[in-house]
Amino acid sequence: MSFPRCALLWARLPAGRRAGHRAGHRAAVCSVFRARVEPVPGALGRVCAVASASSSSSSASGGSKAPNTSLFVPLTVKPQGPSADGDVGAELTRPLDKNEVKKILDKFYKRKEIQKLGADYGLDARLFHQAFISFRNYIMQSHSLDVDIHIILNDICFSAAHVDDLFPFFLRHAKQIFPVLDCKDDLRKISDLRIPPNWYPEARAVQRKIIFHSGPTNSGKTYHAIQKYLSAKSGVYCGPLKLLAHEIFEKSNAAGVPCDLVTGEERVTIEPDGKQATHVACTVEMCSVTTPYEVAVIDEIQMIRDPARGWAWTRALLGLCAEEIHLCGESAAIDLVTELMYTTGEEVEVRNYERLTPISVLDHALESLDNLRPGDCIVCFSKNDIYSVSRQIEIRGLESAVIYGSLPPGTKLAQAKKFNDPDDPCKILVATDAIGMGLNLSIRRIIFYSLIKPTINEKGEREIEPITTSQALQIAGRAGRFSSKYKEGEVTTMNREDLSLLKEILNRPVDPIKAAGLHPTAEQIEMFAYHLPDTTLSNLIDIFVDFSQVDGQYFVCNMDDFKFSAELIQHIPLSLRVRYVFCTAPINKKQPFVCSSLLQFARQYSRNEPLTFSWLRRYIKWPLLPPKNIKDLMDLEAVHDVLDLYLWLSYRFIDMFPDASLIRDLQKELDGIIQDGVHNITKLIKISEAQKLLNLESLSAENQSRLSGTVKGQARRMRGAKTLGNKAVETPSPSVGEKSLASRLVQQGLLTADMLKQLEKEWLTQQTEHGKDKTEHGTHSKGTRRKKKEPNSD
Repeated sequence: MSFPRCALLWARLPAGRRAGHRAGHRAAVCSVFRARVEPVPGALGRVCAVASASSSSSSASGGSKAPNTSLFVPLTVKPQGPSADGDVGAELTRPLDKNEVKKILDKFYKRKEIQKLGADYGLDARLFHQAFISFRNYIMQSHSLDVDIHIILNDICFSAAHVDDLFPFFLRHAKQIFPVLDCKDDLRKISDLRIPPNWYPEARAVQRKIIFHSGPTNSGKTYHAIQKYLSAKSGVYCGPLKLLAHEIFEKSNAAGVPCDLVTGEERVTIEPDGKQATHVACTVEMCSVTTPYEVAVIDEIQMIRDPARGWAWTRALLGLCAEEIHLCGESAAIDLVTELMYTTGEEVEVRNYERLTPISVLDHALESLDNLRPGDCIVCFSKNDIYSVSRQIEIRGLESAVIYGSLPPGTKLAQAKKFNDPDDPCKILVATDAIGMGLNLSIRRIIFYSLIKPTINEKGEREIEPITTSQALQIAGRAGRFSSKYKEGEVTTMNREDLSLLKEILNRPVDPIKAAGLHPTAEQIEMFAYHLPDTTLSNLIDIFVDFSQVDGQYFVCNMDDFKFSAELIQHIPLSLRVRYVFCTAPINKKQPFVCSSLLQFARQYSRNEPLTFSWLRRYIKWPLLPPKNIKDLMDLEAVHDVLDLYLWLSYRFIDMFPDASLIRDLQKELDGIIQDGVHNITKLIKISEAQKLLNLESLSAENQSRLSGTVKGQARRMRGAKTLGNKAVETPSPSVGEKSLASRLVQQGLLTADMLKQLEKEWLTQQTEHGKDKTEHGTHSKGTRRKKKEPNSD
């Protein structure tokens, strides 16, 4: 019979009989309990020896970095309530004096030996403190404690045991609130991302031929790869955009080569019986790494370095089962690809291409929109600049097409067709860097409105700095394309002062790509969750990334978007696999309606209520009216994204999102409404300004003056400077004189005499207030000023 059972039976004896036997049996009972928990002098030494042995074996086996314990979120261990069997420990010894117990616990906490021993078991100062607070609350607030710890505390009170003998119980409690302490070795094995080629045994069974088509934009590299794809018996094209996958899908079928289309939101099977075609065009995330092909094409291979999506190119490169793999991209990726293929035992054949048409950087900037010519494309890096420039072009009696990233693909194609049509009066294009790939445009001259672009690095930090050489070449290369009517391309800037920086950027060599992205799989996260069942998905990801080990040629992709979605739907009851899928859904987290829709979709799913066509129509308040201002247009774009989200989920949960075909028809109708809105975008801008939804005049003047004369020096100062969130970048005062700028704005119709007077008043008021502030700050000591700056530095 086990001892706990004996102890319980002993506790249940009638009081009289138990009292008679108490004196004779107490010593035996306590000695057995002591044997079980080692509450004898010297226990600390033995525990230390075990800890030392375990830590040395761990370092010998792994040698991995210490985990970031700030990611360990403590679980709640509730104090024990009254037991149905009574307080067995009190019956065997005596009730504990809580004041004495508190003194014992405080003494235990302050002992340096205990803190050092805790560190040997992974409890740094932060974890040790949190674990102790929880342990103390548990001891002090429990109605009855387990028999073993009750007896130990009682013996310490009577000096029959040492305070250090509490450590095994403390450690047991610490592992309850920090379960990661008990399975660190297992977690390290699960998150070991070294040797990724071994993840794809089917690909390793094929002797693949790797051909790298290297060259700048408009060099014919992708054309030659696609010709191989079309002539093969079977093939897969992996592109970075839906637009590119659609283009290859249409081109392949037009050439008489049956081809299916697979994107995150769409599946098109060309064969009438639904049978899979020999060829498939897909977005790179959707490629199959188990289907055998004769030829595979991976486009824009340099995106293997992308902080968020690079993992998809790594997966395709290492995992595609194809006899020939054709890579298209920048020469900067050649060395990395060669290194990665060396680990798989495959050689890389490099084919270099030169640009088919000449391109030149002009010696003069545009300086004024009055100097625009047919075939010009003004590239902006913000929507506000897009709106402002479009409005100014319209004031001059010209018509422009508009393309930016959040527009639906159909609208982008419609705007591109309008700009390319020689019979259409629209001869100017205003666009973001969304034109860098995926659209065939007849551009003669690229004009950079600005050279400063906000980006997100692999750590999820927001950076504001000049565009990279790779980005500049990608955008500039759109001018004078071989297939367009302009056989020579030109590149310049809006501001004269930016031109020298542009030339400097374009003349720099492109930095070689150092590492390829990786991403944890759903299976790996499930195994993590098995060991840490009470940890949130967002916290699981943080711990996974922290524990992960990668080879020198790889990095773990930024997962902030995934974590954002995980935190958004954390309170909704979903299985881990379903939750993981919802979190991988691509959403624009800057759009509140899209985020709330993901939340609503997850809630409906958790209730087992299918999201039908009629339900979704009510949810988005269909039918929708044409936009009356810019805000309406942005709202329609958000609705389009919500329909995209529905379609994406419909291919993962067919039964819960059953009306994909009806939603696709609805989306096409919405695309038409958005197209009409973008066609009349300058009218929407005017109305928005009248309703004070936009203030583009002041924005435009501020942007022009802020960037003029300062970009080059500012770019050098900002190189490497990082800011989080939407923190503004401070720039020196513009070098352009106020009088000349004001007269130019009046000439362009952007300022009236009344507005100019109002601006002067506001300027004088601000200067006066600034002078007062400066005087007040001057009276403070340097130490005071430094103290004030400290929170910002944090």
